[in-house]
Order: sequence, then C-alpha cells, then structure tokens
Amino acid sequence: MQLRLGFELIYSFPQPTPIILHVNIHYSRAYDLVIPDRLITDPFVPVTGYRDGFGNLCARMVAPPGVIRLTADGVIRDSGEPDEMKFAAGQDSVEELPEEALIFLLGSRYCETDLLSDTAWQLFSGTAPGFARVHAICEYVHHHIAFNYQNARSTRTAAQAYYERTGVCRDYAHLAVTFCRAMNIPARYCTGYLSNVGTKPPHAPGDFAAWFEAWIGGRWHTFDPRNLVPRIGRILMARGRDASDVAITTTFGPNVLESFRVWANEVTDAGDERGGG
Repeated sequence: MQLRLGFELIYSFPQPTPIILHVNIHYSRAYDLVIPDRLITDPFVPVTGYRDGFGNLCARMVAPPGVIRLTADGVIRDSGEPDEMKFAAGQDSVEELPEEALIFLLGSRYCETDLLSDTAWQLFSGTAPGFARVHAICEYVHHHIAFNYQNARSTRTAAQAYYERTGVCRDYAHLAVTFCRAMNIPARYCTGYLSNVGTKPPHAPGDFAAWFEAWIGGRWHTFDPRNLVPRIGRILMARGRDASDVAITTTFGPNVLESFRVWANEVTDAGDERGGG
C-alpha cells in the first residue's frame, strides 16, 4: 500500500530565530519513498541538513521575523503489515549487548531510571525475561496512564507520568522506556507518523506519534504502550534517548505556534486518500 504523509506548521517570530527540525522520514525508509517529503518554507528560507549523533536527518534554518509556514507532503510505500510480535524472543545479557545499544540502558532527560528502578523491579521481576517482559511493561503503562491531550506537558518526565497517571503518547513511551532500562533492556524513543489504517471507526486522524524500540533476541523490536495493539502504517522519522533528542522542532528564541496540522492517510487505487488528517 501507499501512504500520503505530511504536515503544516505555522509559526510567528518577533526576531530572526534559529530552528532545528526532525521532520523528515528516517533514512532507513528512503528507498520506500515514492514522492520525497521535502521541507518547504514560506517565505523561502535557506535550509541545510546534517546527521545527528543517532543518525537522524536534521534540518536547520534561521526563521525571519513574522509568520513562516513549514510544510512537507510525501508518499511512501509500506508493507501494510501490522507491528511484529515475537513473544519467543529472549532477553540478551548486558555483557552480550552490542556497544551501540549500551547508551540505551542509561537514564536520560525524561527517563529517570534512578527514580524508578526499584519500582520496575517490584512490578516486573516476576515476568519472563525478553519480549514477554517488555509486553508486560507496555500493558502496565497502557492501563496506568490515562490519555488526555488537555494534560499534555512538554516538561513531564517518566517519573512524573508514573505519579500523575495522565499524559499523551510521549509520556507512555517515556515511562515504558524507563522501566525497560531499569530491567537491563535497552530501549530507545521513536517518533514518526502513525496512520489510522486498520483501526475501527470512528477513525482517529493520522498523526505524529511516539513509541519505542527495545533490544530483544538480538535485534530491535517495536512496542507501542499508548495503543498496545499492533498497528499498520507506522513510519519512523527519528530515534533517540528520549523526546529531547528528537523534538519535531527546537527553536532558539521566543515564538508562537499558530497552527499545527498532520496527515498520514492511505492512498487508494483511485489516487484519493482514506482517512482524516
């Protein structure tokens, strides 16, 4: 199948302001792109690109004073298969982990393993190591946190989400990542598009979403504590330790986000799109 993916962000700036953006589809999906998701600015602003320490493609620019519109609109091929579930995958011992996975055992800005380690062991030490343990963590987080857009807060950490028991998809991911790391399972935060393909009506529109990947059985596996069930049309944009590494936009000065719109819809054979955006 094919998915049409894109966004429109409208900001206003009182002065020239540098911006870093993680808004492009991850390089691992580059060969699946039918129409590239090229970043367009209105008014035109020069944009340069670089790879960050996690290999993500980043864009940087200096927004002029006034209103600026940032958009991208691409089409990507996808298998149409739901997230893979491998319950037989076992847990790797720390000494057997690849070096690139070790950083994802450590605490980070939003994932305070030191504060939640005892809690993690109390909750999950009795579960079977490996995929089943990570799934148990996701089930717990899914039921522990009540989803509420109105309670979104960019500064909320995993420990705060645990005690407040409310949040959005990034809070679910942060708490599950923290529990995994506390149980010696490498876990990395992911951000990207999530379509509504395969979901029951009424369909929520395709949107940006947060999930995570855990190193189990010798490779990374996808987990989504917010939705819990396997989903179709999950398109990665960036990976990091937590949301601070892969923020959609990081601005270095005062600004107002005037409008924010995202779409992630299936393209039908007739060329139209199915779902909202």
